[in-house]
Amino acid sequence: MFRRLFAAFSLLAIGMLLGAVIVLPGSHAGPHRDALWIGTLVLTVIGLSASAVLSYWLTSQMKRPIADLVEAVEELSAGSTQARVFLADGDELTRLGESFNRMSERLGRQIGELEQDRQQLRTILSGMVEGVIALDAEQRILFMNARAVELLELGDLSPVEKHLWEVVRHRHLLDAVAKALNSSQPYREEINWTGDTLRSLTVHAARLPGPPPRGAVVVLHDTTELRRLERLRQDFVANVSHELKTPLSVIKVCVETLQDGAAADPVHRDRFLDQIARQADRLHSLILDVLSLARIESGQELFDLKPVSLVALAVECIERHRPRAVARQQELLMQVEEEPVVWADEEAVDTILENLLDNAVKYTQEGGVIRVRLSTEGVIGRLEVIDTGIGIPGSDLPRIFERFYRVDRARSREMGGTGLGLSIVKHLAQALHGNVKATSEVNVGTTFSVSLPLADP
Repeated sequence: MFRRLFAAFSLLAIGMLLGAVIVLPGSHAGPHRDALWIGTLVLTVIGLSASAVLSYWLTSQMKRPIADLVEAVEELSAGSTQARVFLADGDELTRLGESFNRMSERLGRQIGELEQDRQQLRTILSGMVEGVIALDAEQRILFMNARAVELLELGDLSPVEKHLWEVVRHRHLLDAVAKALNSSQPYREEINWTGDTLRSLTVHAARLPGPPPRGAVVVLHDTTELRRLERLRQDFVANVSHELKTPLSVIKVCVETLQDGAAADPVHRDRFLDQIARQADRLHSLILDVLSLARIESGQELFDLKPVSLVALAVECIERHRPRAVARQQELLMQVEEEPVVWADEEAVDTILENLLDNAVKYTQEGGVIRVRLSTEGVIGRLEVIDTGIGIPGSDLPRIFERFYRVDRARSREMGGTGLGLSIVKHLAQALHGNVKATSEVNVGTTFSVSLPLADP
């Protein structure tokens, strides 16, 4: 275009120059002089008019592609990656337009790739079990995933673009973030979250690299369950140590007494030997229960699953406990609404029945009634042990399936329990794809209900 413009103006200038040369004053004499001047004037006017028209046309031809290019640049600066310009071929503006189109296309691809990476990162962060918070240097929230919103109990509040201290009122968390922003090393601290839900949170905060600090990334890990299991482990070790210590202490005292001369006295000797035997049996039962519970919890217990008749097992178990019930003047009954045949391990079901009936006989007063009720409901076989015993307080009922938990510790030890029977019942029922639950009322009685899947006919 610039070449065409230069050529047009050159031709026009040459034409005007030639016309002027032809009619220069003094170049012609005679009567035609005035006519030549008039012709020169006309040619000059025509030339100037043609020059103006040509200039306007060429300017408009140049203005249109430049305007298109400016419009495309404005679209690109506004965020549109689809901006393109289409110019005539063969001149400098065309090459400029082609370069612009290539730049716009390449920029569009790069923005698309960045957006795809950003969406993938958001998806990954949103699916994490840890809470993730991204902050700028002023602790303004740039990103917070759904898990962080849940852990910090923010509900429907939109935290993005707000300062962290505007949405979180927990001093230890804010201090941890401040320490991370002021240090080049990551900071870690475990805090107790005292919101609507009591939680144990481990806070990992790390400053983003580069001077000055550009912000920080905070990761929140919910360690509530881990700490609960840690407390259970510590309680278990303490309880086992205590349960082992008591019979061992009795055995040691009895042995020392016998060594000090009581062995020569037949009356006292037999009493001490009987005490040693009973405490040894208690230790043996405790060790067997601990080992059995450990195998069940670890999944190492092997079950021989097959159709098992609950009626047959219940009859055998009741007959085993009947002498004890008769001695306590208790009435031991069986009520069969339907005859359930469950898909289970016979020995495991027998252990469940044994523990439940043993507890019922222990904690039911003399003259009480104990019933074993069998029924079915849909695809579930149900075994219930119902007694008219002392009952369990409502505050203790949620914890009776915990290991070594006793409502009345002194009475339980007096009766020889290990404190693991109901825990074994719960884990065996769950291992057989069933469950157990209890209902009770103090001085009225307790009902334990075990549900197991029926065998497929």
